[in-house]
Amino acid sequence: MRIVVGHADLRLGDLEGALAAITVQVGAAVAAGAELLLLPELAAFGGYPPRDLLDRPWLVERQWAGLRAASAAWPLPVAVGAVEPLPGPGPALANVLAVFDGGRLLGLHRKCRLPSNDVFDEPRHFRPGDGGTVVEVRGRRVGLSVCEDIWPPETTGRAYPVDPLADLAGRCEIVLNASASPYHLGKGVARRAVVAAAARRAGVPVVWCNLLGAHDELLFDGGAIRAEPDGRITESPRWCEGVNTVDRIPEEPAAEPDLWTALVAGIRGYCRRTRQERVVLGLSGGIDSALVAALAVDALGADRVTGILMPGPYSSRGSVVDAMDLAERLGIRTHQCMITRAWEVLLGELDPLCPQGPADLMTQNLQSRLRGALVMAAANQLGAMALTTGNKSELACGYCTIYGDMNGGLAPIGDLFKTAVYRLSRWANRNGERIPVPTIEKPPSAELRPDQTDQDSLPPYDQLDRILEAYIEAGEDPAAIARREDPAVVAQVVRLVEISEFKRRQAAPVLRVSRKAFGMGRRMPVARAF
Repeated sequence: MRIVVGHADLRLGDLEGALAAITVQVGAAVAAGAELLLLPELAAFGGYPPRDLLDRPWLVERQWAGLRAASAAWPLPVAVGAVEPLPGPGPALANVLAVFDGGRLLGLHRKCRLPSNDVFDEPRHFRPGDGGTVVEVRGRRVGLSVCEDIWPPETTGRAYPVDPLADLAGRCEIVLNASASPYHLGKGVARRAVVAAAARRAGVPVVWCNLLGAHDELLFDGGAIRAEPDGRITESPRWCEGVNTVDRIPEEPAAEPDLWTALVAGIRGYCRRTRQERVVLGLSGGIDSALVAALAVDALGADRVTGILMPGPYSSRGSVVDAMDLAERLGIRTHQCMITRAWEVLLGELDPLCPQGPADLMTQNLQSRLRGALVMAAANQLGAMALTTGNKSELACGYCTIYGDMNGGLAPIGDLFKTAVYRLSRWANRNGERIPVPTIEKPPSAELRPDQTDQDSLPPYDQLDRILEAYIEAGEDPAAIARREDPAVVAQVVRLVEISEFKRRQAAPVLRVSRKAFGMGRRMPVARAF
């Protein structure tokens, strides 16, 4: 059976847009000589995760009715992910892969394994199915599954009462899997292993089709995998719309270009879905804001990016020069606002509260909050969205100012440790100097007091990031980390992480590119024992 896969970059809840995209893909599949078109999980609903949009029954009913009506014009079988309304008590919805042919619903599979870990919370809305499903499609026995249904039991992270793939073994000629598998760096290797294991277990080919698009924090890289029982694996392209065959030899991309593609897609997708045509950001002359600016230019175009330079009482001349150099290299517009006079005025107003002199922390944060206010004012004036420029190391340790440099609608590099920021910035200069070399090479500094560097408050970033990766992403016990790192430094870092949760709760959405990003996949209480 000649199967092609379709990917469209949709907006959640855009039912008309989803049906229009499916109709276009059906036409392309027919032109490609396909016998069946496979589409991703919840494609008919515009993507994943729909969250509490599913609490609107009228929206779900409209999606289901529209899908059934539109299928009458489809001249070939289409397997599409959708939300099925169900009768009875309990969750009244199912996450399904439905097969339509000429207006007839040949059959559907209700997702059995509903994850409730990490970024997933499917039992909140969906009722699980009770086993594997086989549908006859033009004389061929086709097994249906949705995402986690084909995962080996040992990799799901929990025990499920049913194994849909085991139910399909010996009953079908091929297994289809519609998936919404969020991207993180290196995930392609894990996916291939899952699909290959499924083909061996089922004893038939498995075709897996992933969602495409950026839905809030989550990035979906599209693509599809076909695995044969003998171990052969082929793929379709990732990060691109359209209809494709699944016939390319797998090739794992290098980390930096893959991250760059993901972050650019995330900025572009978030802006498109939230109807933001322009962005603004503070340009400090530092590496974080430089990297965010370069990513934004690639996502939206230089004419839609504005940098705000905000020198203060402790800003070095080199920082202003580096920021202007960056803007010229990227071709973006800038505006300069001095904060020193406003800072001095506000310190004067606060003087009655400071009989022994202003606290150092107050004077530093006041500068950052003035800059945050100016960035937001520029965003209002230009009808733009503000991008925050903090990295994961800073967010982890609270080395950021709430209502200051944390202001904005999206945190593009909030899931990149500082060491990764350096690597990605150097990669950005592979074909020419987009990010000024002095910006990359100088010691990082917030420049909020004289001769300040980040390492006045934090351990060296290579050491810090090793500890953070072990503690946050791997979930290691601090005592175990302290056996290979300086125990005093480990204690300092863990304390900073724990006391900064309240800041992260109010942070902008972070584009997820690791296994454990701050945001929806890390649900820590703010008021707790440390």
